[in-house]
Amino acid sequence: MADIVYTLEGGVYLNITNKCPCNCAFCIRSKGDAVGDAEKLWFDTEPTIDEIKKAIDDFDFTKVDSAVFCGYGEPTNAYDNLLEAVKYIRSVNPNIKLRLNTNGLSDLINEKDTAKELSSLFDSISISLNEPTSEKYDKITRNIYKGKAFDALLKFTKECVKYCKKVYLTVVDVISVEEIEQAREVCESTGATFRVRSFAKGR
Repeated sequence: MADIVYTLEGGVYLNITNKCPCNCAFCIRSKGDAVGDAEKLWFDTEPTIDEIKKAIDDFDFTKVDSAVFCGYGEPTNAYDNLLEAVKYIRSVNPNIKLRLNTNGLSDLINEKDTAKELSSLFDSISISLNEPTSEKYDKITRNIYKGKAFDALLKFTKECVKYCKKVYLTVVDVISVEEIEQAREVCESTGATFRVRSFAKGR
């Protein structure tokens, strides 16, 4: 069984699925089988909610101040398990701060509006913008929703901004300075906060 809970540079992360509609050119999972203190983040079979709950119990989240749903897959690809896992962690530790790291394609993945529900459960949401235009986004993410993903991501972001206090749009510093500035302008149009992530650090 792969690691469900792992730590990286002092942070606590939950890896609940390997499924993802993207195959990003820079994805951290292309660099190895695990990061941080995890031995393996690739599942032989997708984890059940009971397995996720057991991993939460084994790690003892009563002593954890904050955690991030971010592993070797898109958390919203396991939508029902994600929601239940969040609620379970909060039942164990009501004061924990939870962040969702997502590609922002949850509405397409789940074929319904999801931003409001997710925003009600997370303290912050970080969405990977990656590129400033739809064409460039499709090229770098190699997603399965070609031509639809970028607009869906922006719509999801704007909806999250309505309901969640902390929403971030991010790019990785593998694109040009000019593209980063263009992405910053796109971010400003959504009302989210802009962040540039380091490819070297993997977050």
